[in-house]
Amino acid sequence: MPVVGAAQVVVLFGLDAIMDSVELTGLGRAVAVVVVIALANALLWPIAVRLTLPLLALTLGLFTFVLNAGVVLLAGNVVSEFEVATFGAAVVVSIAFALTSSVVGSVLRLDDDDVWRRAMIRRSIRERHRFDESDEPGILLLQIDGLSHAVLLEAVEDGHAPYLASLLRTGRHRVHPWECDLSSQTGAMQAGILFGNNEDMPAFRWHEKESGEILVSNNPRHAAEIERRQSDGAGLLADDGASRGNVFSGDAPDALYTFSALRAGSDVGRSRLLSLFASPSWIVRILGLFVADIVREQRSARAARRADVRPRGHRGGTYPLLRASVTVGLTEITTATLAGDIYRGVPIAYADFVGYDEVAHHSGIRRPESLDTLRRTDDHIRRLMLGVPDAPRPYELIVLSDHGQTQGATFLQRHGLTLEELVHQLAGSARVVAPPLVTEAWGNVNALMTDVVNDEHSVASRVVRRALRKRIRGDGEVELGPSSHPQPVAGPEVGDEEIVILASGNLGLVTFSHLEGRATLEQIEVRHPGLIAGLADHDGVGFVMVRSASGDSLVLGARGVHHLADGTVEGVDPLLPYGENAARHLRRTSGFRNCPDLIVNGRFDVETDEGAAFEELIGFHGGLGGLQARPFVMVPSRTSSPTQPIVGAEELHRQLRAWIDELRLADPAP
Repeated sequence: MPVVGAAQVVVLFGLDAIMDSVELTGLGRAVAVVVVIALANALLWPIAVRLTLPLLALTLGLFTFVLNAGVVLLAGNVVSEFEVATFGAAVVVSIAFALTSSVVGSVLRLDDDDVWRRAMIRRSIRERHRFDESDEPGILLLQIDGLSHAVLLEAVEDGHAPYLASLLRTGRHRVHPWECDLSSQTGAMQAGILFGNNEDMPAFRWHEKESGEILVSNNPRHAAEIERRQSDGAGLLADDGASRGNVFSGDAPDALYTFSALRAGSDVGRSRLLSLFASPSWIVRILGLFVADIVREQRSARAARRADVRPRGHRGGTYPLLRASVTVGLTEITTATLAGDIYRGVPIAYADFVGYDEVAHHSGIRRPESLDTLRRTDDHIRRLMLGVPDAPRPYELIVLSDHGQTQGATFLQRHGLTLEELVHQLAGSARVVAPPLVTEAWGNVNALMTDVVNDEHSVASRVVRRALRKRIRGDGEVELGPSSHPQPVAGPEVGDEEIVILASGNLGLVTFSHLEGRATLEQIEVRHPGLIAGLADHDGVGFVMVRSASGDSLVLGARGVHHLADGTVEGVDPLLPYGENAARHLRRTSGFRNCPDLIVNGRFDVETDEGAAFEELIGFHGGLGGLQARPFVMVPSRTSSPTQPIVGAEELHRQLRAWIDELRLADPAP
């Protein structure tokens, strides 16, 4: 852009005036420097970025200024009477040029939407020739992670989702609630949505007795194994689809930043990622947004402390950095790669926007900072749809969520101990172990780094692998942040009696690894008398599910028992606060091969609409109770309405297939 070049010439003269290590003579030389740097960026920059992508990822893009400094030094060797004496000075010049491009671009954005559209075209136009023009609509499935149907409607009404509100207000779309399975979390829900199969997935993380291993949905190796089990090769995205930022690929041949396909990678996806890092001004913009989000989080956290907002979670330490990584870094990458997908004309794409879920976990589901993150996600969706008129095919938009969130002070905050400590107290001398509950944000960071260090074709990858060697496990997985290995809860150890405790929100999984097969109530009572009754009677526990020796699964509460086999209830039904389908969900989970010996669900108060997580999250999901099990799906109004309520992710998969078929066969929307 001539204006940017002219501004960079002015910046060069300014640097020459204030820096002894930068020497420049004459306007013609300054113009020559700008031209040489522009040509070097056009010809050499993509190659350099491709070779050093792992270092760019590890440094959150900062290494781009090191590369740019090399280009500045090259210009100093090519253009006479232009000299940069030190490498540090070259870095300063590179940063100044990037800032100039970013600032001038912002100033010239008289029509910001139009600039966004043109920028997407420039990044992707080179690949359009790979695809023929088509009248058949492409399908964009955009998931807003963790947003319940109720909070969506409130956000639409209150102005926190203006683009989605416009779709509903104009009648172009309509919205339906649907009901999650047990467990209400991304891993099981995406498996059901994308593959039509989420059998034998009792939680976000679970213990398998046969192998002795704990599977975690967003662990790359585990996600690949789970996908192998759940997929029949004909997932929702198998027809030349694209997966962006998901747990599972849906059998898409093009997957980027998808946990189950991190090591496999995608040439198309990698080229899209490379194109992002190839723009220093883009890096400057992202870094600015990154810092702004950290400041935003710290300000809102201080405000919550001053106002003594309750419930309130811990938001210090590395959390602001992790939050910005998700709400800015991952969201920007997802949006930019989806923009390229639109201009390539992919037939179907599924992407997960995780920002709202991450912020609501720590701030609360209706807090201003959570709704602000939702508003920014809404704006990303709006900007994506601006590119549709220039795509080689029309596109239909489906927006959905995988689950909602329920809110409340945590189990530890309410009762002064964790679920592991409670089990240890009640179980006597048994050894109780529990893996640290590593946040999903750390999982996102570790997944990206795992992808980086396992790139066998990159020299820079070997450099990063060496730098992180103390944080790489034997299976090649990077583990930054807290360890995910099971740790014993303080207390005596007796023989090989071991109780493994896992948590997914307000859902607790208790496995007696020393008891072969699915342990029964009677077996547990013999080895650990009073444990089950102590859990069921605890004020923070809603119910405990256990199988009896007769084969009937029992749901035990403080004042009653629900027999799942025939639905009979003794005393007060412990499932009353959890919805009309609670018994159905528990009966299904009880039939899983990997169903834990005990399922412990935290208490849910219908009057206050609050529950308590066994994790340190004040907005949570994973079990039964409240809005966590009531997500939404928003579809074009031209589609048919469901004939019955959508219960379970597998049923949503079937409904989505029906809607997609209708949209592809119908005349394009005006």
